[in-house]
Parts: sequence; C-alpha cells; structure tokens
Amino acid sequence: MILLTECPRDAMQGIKHFIPTKEKVEYLNTLLKVGFTTLDCGSFVSPKAIPQMQDTPEVLKKINYQNSSTKLSVIVANKRGAEDAVHFEQVSFLGYPFSISETFQLRNTNATIEQSLTRVEEIVTLCENYKKTPLLYISMAFGNPYNDQWSAELAQEWVKRLHNEFGILHFSMADTIGVSNPKNIVQLFSTLITTLPHLSLSAHLHTTPETGEEKVEAILKGGCQWIEGALKGYGGCPMAKDELTGNMPTEKILNYLEEKNYKFNLNRSAFEDSLKLANRLFL
Repeated sequence: MILLTECPRDAMQGIKHFIPTKEKVEYLNTLLKVGFTTLDCGSFVSPKAIPQMQDTPEVLKKINYQNSSTKLSVIVANKRGAEDAVHFEQVSFLGYPFSISETFQLRNTNATIEQSLTRVEEIVTLCENYKKTPLLYISMAFGNPYNDQWSAELAQEWVKRLHNEFGILHFSMADTIGVSNPKNIVQLFSTLITTLPHLSLSAHLHTTPETGEEKVEAILKGGCQWIEGALKGYGGCPMAKDELTGNMPTEKILNYLEEKNYKFNLNRSAFEDSLKLANRLFL
C-alpha cells in the first residue's frame, strides 16, 4: 500500500499575498476528508521568516480533525516553536528541516549543522514528553546549489547518525531545489532501505512538470512506499532561492499510481472536491 502525504503548508508558504485564515481552514477541512496518511498543515516559525504561516495556531483550533484518519504534521525550526506546537493535541508529527548543506541550514533556520543537532535533541525531548513523533526532513538530500559537499553516502551517513544518536525513526528525504534524478533517487532510497530497514522513509521531491513522472517511478523502484506532494504542484522553500521548481503535483502522482496499478487508500470524490478548491485558492 502506497502512503501519501499532502503538503498544503509547503504549497502556501511562498505565496506573497496572505491567504485568509478562513480559507486555509476550509481547504484543510476538505483535505482531511480525502484520507491522506499525513497532512503537512502548518508551521511554528517566526512570522518574519514565513508570514503566510503566522496563523497556524488559529487554523489548528478551527479545523475538523476529530473524524479524520489523517495525522497532522507541522514544521518547527527551534525549541521555542516546538514548545508551542506540542500543546496542540491535533498535531502528531513535529518536523524539523535538517539540511546536510551548511549554507542552506544557516539560510533556512539561522543555525549551523552543529547547532541544529542541539535543536534536534531539544525537539526530540519535547516530543517524548508530550507524546509526539519527531520527523526530520533531510533537506538538500540530493544536492545543493552552493558547492557544499554532497554525496548520496553523505546523506545516508546523516540519516544513520541522527537515528543512532536521537532514536529518530521518521525521515523525509527532501529535494529542495529539484536536482534529484532517477539514478540518485534509486541509489539513495535503495541503500537506506537495505541498511536501515526499520526506518520510516518518505520522498519529498520538488520537480519540474516534465520530470515528475520519472521521479515517482524512481521513488518506487528504490523501494520507498511513502510519497509527498501538493495539489497543483505549488510550493517551495522561500529560503532556498527566488525561483523554485514546485512540489510534485498530487493529482499526477495519483494518476501514475492508478495507471501502474499501485494500491492506495484515498476518497477520490473528496479529492476532486479538494482539487476544485485548490484551483480557486492558488490563483
């Protein structure tokens, strides 16, 4: 069974005009009816850094999560954000963007990789105390534009270290700038799954429209059964660079899975309703 994460947080965060809280709530409520495994729905970060997500606490209070099987995930960038997030019973996962590129880690979280290790430890402790699950996004997992050191082996070693030191089981391997390709996707996932089979791994790959299908195929070929996307392919990290390739369009992921007869458990009618709302929301 293929697991799917929908990422409205990633889709919205780079949009310049502020999307009213009421519209965010309406959109998330439609997505909660679809049956996604996880919904990446907001973030507890500085409003100066990501203005679009400043209303996450209010959004969480208003969404109808009680009757949904979907688990909610939020992004935190430091201990303070985690301290705010853990008090919301709606939230299951606290995601921290851990970059294996020193340059991007500084740009994205205003912390070095070494400082981020301390933050990860603090977040894991809070998760343990409040019965939340830590999720690490390994950003720049497939390369970076800064000429920082990168290799598939480096990404694998960081996952292994973070698991061994902090007991983290959930990792999202993130292609922040769309540089992944079938070869390095298969290489990274197949090696991780072979060497660390007890981990829960998902693929969060940004892509251009013409390379999306081949990346989905490579994810599955590499043995990864958990794919992240965003309706209409919107989204990207505002801290990476000015113009980004978008998220993998969820509707295209589903079309590929259906065409190849992969099994997944979504309410297609509810999904179409969400897609219609996305067409209005992301104009």
